[in-house]
Amino acid sequence: MHLAYPAVLAALLFSVGLYGVLARRNAILVLMSVELMLNAVNLNLVAFDVWLRDTLNAGQALTLFVIAIAAAEIGIGLAIVLMVYRNRGSSDVDRLRDTAETAHGTDGPGNATGTSADNEEKAEATT
Repeated sequence: MHLAYPAVLAALLFSVGLYGVLARRNAILVLMSVELMLNAVNLNLVAFDVWLRDTLNAGQALTLFVIAIAAAEIGIGLAIVLMVYRNRGSSDVDRLRDTAETAHGTDGPGNATGTSADNEEKAEATT
């Protein structure tokens, strides 16, 4: 088998994952896109390990470590997303970023922008 086939497939998977990370707003879809990118790396590791005929099978061993790290990442990531969804009512990444910026009441360092209406909305959101 030629090395080009899995390399092209891995490049396509990585590209789709990168697009998903950059374009998606839902945090769960972002996590799924990161998993696609990690699987593309795994495919490359195994393909190059087979192509180089490594006697230690280092590519396959490293793939097992990447799979373990991906499992831990998805477990912790989903726990965080579920906690944020319970607290905020949405897992929209852009909305969470806006919420974090307005929670401090500043546009930047030392620039207070919070009005009394904003403070009332924040108080309602936290209850």
